[in-house]
Order: sequence, then structure tokens, then C-alpha cells
Amino acid sequence: MENSTQKVLIIGSGPAGYTAAIYAARAGLTPVLYTGGQPGGQLTTTNDVENFPGYPEGINGPQMMMDLQKQAERFGTKVNFGLVTSVDFSTYPFKVVVDENDTIQAESIIIATGASAKYLGIPSEETYANRGVSACAVCDGYFYRGKEVAVVGAGDSAAEEATYLSKLCTKVHLIVRREEMRASKIMQQRVLNTPNIEIHWNTETDEILGDDNGVNAVRVKNNKTGEMKVISVQGFFLAIGHKPNTDIFKGQLDMDEAGYLKVQPGSTKTNIEGVFAVGDVADRVYRQAITAAGSGCMGALDAEKFLAAKEMETVH
Repeated sequence: MENSTQKVLIIGSGPAGYTAAIYAARAGLTPVLYTGGQPGGQLTTTNDVENFPGYPEGINGPQMMMDLQKQAERFGTKVNFGLVTSVDFSTYPFKVVVDENDTIQAESIIIATGASAKYLGIPSEETYANRGVSACAVCDGYFYRGKEVAVVGAGDSAAEEATYLSKLCTKVHLIVRREEMRASKIMQQRVLNTPNIEIHWNTETDEILGDDNGVNAVRVKNNKTGEMKVISVQGFFLAIGHKPNTDIFKGQLDMDEAGYLKVQPGSTKTNIEGVFAVGDVADRVYRQAITAAGSGCMGALDAEKFLAAKEMETVH
């Protein structure tokens, strides 16, 4: 347990959290970071990261997060394994409870709790995670060049992922549960105008099939007829949305209808002065490691400015 009041408390440990820690630590703010329930964030579930600048040969996701952690610690970040279970932003310094037990006070807080991809909830998703099952076409599509893949979803994300994959893959099977898509008209038009995307209407995923080499097919069920069929694919992409990890901030921080934290344009500032949001927790558009890292840097710089202004107030 941290006894004194921390200058900078970082909640979360993906590229955004660790980058914020690196910048805050180099500014002499001795940040304390709590890793959360998934230390290293979503990237720890990715085998190969090939689109992060500076790694010409690519890098293993967990390894990259370990490198970022070491870099943050090298400059004086204290990394603690623990989950922030509640927060109180109504008093200053702010109060944060870790693992429902330890209370910590902080002069500034950087939230980097990320967002989690939504899954269908079938066991084979876990069985073939990183072996054909992915929740990010931009991250993993490259590995399926010249292959057949399936995308499940009916919104803009699914339409975007399907059209993105259509440029790399021989064929994309888009699995849509109803007889219409929820995607915007322009996105639907793009899908319909792409010859190598086949839409399977009124269709649900029954099971992802594969062997020791990974995914080789998906078994689907027609909702109207009950008919089952097996589609041969090497990749299965989930595009049914993301859920930002913001439950503990409800009622204290402004969020959009999907639960993403709102920040002031061009900054990481939330509606509470001294509380900043970085990475996927506030980004429903890009959701990439590099954009998360960039916003982590912004969060640390915003926190540094905020603390410097507070100090000036105290002096005067």
C-alpha cells in the first residue's frame, strides 16, 4: 500500500499506460502504475505485432509490453500488480481503492484502462485465439494474405474489417445474424460493391473448427431454416464491437453512449480537472497500439502541466 499522496497515478498498463509512465517518470514525477486485471493490456493476447514503428522484424505482443514496462521502471516508475476497484474524484487529492482493500491518494490520475473486444462466448474462440481467431483485422489481416476468412458482425466495424480484408484475402465471408446490416448506408454499399465479400444473412456462428495448425473452417447455422453448413476459412475475425473498461468511473466522468470517456478536443482532459484519459478507453475510432502510445505521451504532458499550475497556485 502507498501511504503518501502520489503525484501521478496511472491506472492500466497497455501501450498508453506505459508510455504515460515513461514520460511522467522522465519529468521527475515518480509515477505509480497499477497494471489492472490484464497486465500489458490487449497486446498481450497478440503473438505478432508488425505495425509498431521501430521493430523491422515485428515483435511478440507480450515481449513488447515487458520492454515498455522495463523502460518505464528504468526512469523510476513504480509498477504494482493490482486492480483499481473504485475511485472517488469528488475530493482532492483524489482517492483510489486497489483490490477493494488499499486506499491511495493522488494529485493527478491518468486512466489507461483500455477497451475489451466483445466475443461470441463459444469455447472455440479461446481454443484458436492467436491461431486463426482475431478481433483486429488491421492488426492481423496481413497474416491471411491470399487466404479465405470469415468476419462476424453487422455494424460499421464489421463492414470496415470486411472491406479491409477483401484487399488482402481471396474471399471474405461476412456472417450477419439478421437479414440486414446495422452499418451506415455508405459502409453497406462498400460491402455490397466488393465482389469477393459474400454475405451470409440470417446466420449465426455455431462453432469455429480447426486442428493443431489452427482454424480451417467455421460451422454456421441459418436462423430461418435451422440448416447447418461448414465454410472453409483460415481466419475468423470478430467485429461485434468493443467495451471500454470504464464501469468504475460511471457517475463521475463524462462518457459517450457506448461508455468511452469523453476528453476535451486536442487533449486528454476529462470533465474533472486533474484526471486524464488515454488510449482505447477514450478512442473508439483508431484503437491501435501506436495511437494509444501517442495519447499516453499526451496524458503525461497534460498531467505535468496541471501539476505545475497547482504548484504555482500554492506558491502564490
